[in-house]
Amino acid sequence: MNAGIIGQAAGLFAVTNIDDIVILALFFAQGSGHLRIVLGQYIGFAGILVVAVAAAFGATFLPPSAVPYLGLLPLALGLKAAWQAWRDRADGGDDDPPARGGGPKALEVAAVTFANGGDNIGVYVPVFATSGTSGMTVYVIVFLILVAVWCLAGRFFATRPLIARALSRWGHILLPLVLIGLGVVILVEGGAFGL
Repeated sequence: MNAGIIGQAAGLFAVTNIDDIVILALFFAQGSGHLRIVLGQYIGFAGILVVAVAAAFGATFLPPSAVPYLGLLPLALGLKAAWQAWRDRADGGDDDPPARGGGPKALEVAAVTFANGGDNIGVYVPVFATSGTSGMTVYVIVFLILVAVWCLAGRFFATRPLIARALSRWGHILLPLVLIGLGVVILVEGGAFGL
């Protein structure tokens, strides 16, 4: 393996996935479903890689005009989380955030990861197409290793005392806001619904 291509792959992953650390930290702060979060992150990122690799070989699964509508996934999950937080708050009536039973489901994490990766696909396809099969293999291996590093970083940030206190107190509000904002940004930047 060429050290240069490994460094390029690591840099490309970091640049295109920096926002995932914040989302992962919010997910990890939601509960004890850490394995589900990691599994969901891998499922979502594997979906991104499958689409990018296939597109690099000339296959297309979605027309480019449909990609912005992936923003509906985090938007719907954010609205669901906001509704749950509001309902739990109305039922409890106290100042402590409600405990969420075990954190997000793996498919929820996967959906957010995949929807947030629409721009990643656009970046990965030309890189994969020009790097050849062996280069593409290196990129995919490095990316899959770095998904674990990203999960560890998200978990690390979620467990730092200052950050953990803030996420514990405000995470039930921040997660829906981040997901709704992410969905709106994907829809608007992609020009969905003529926005």
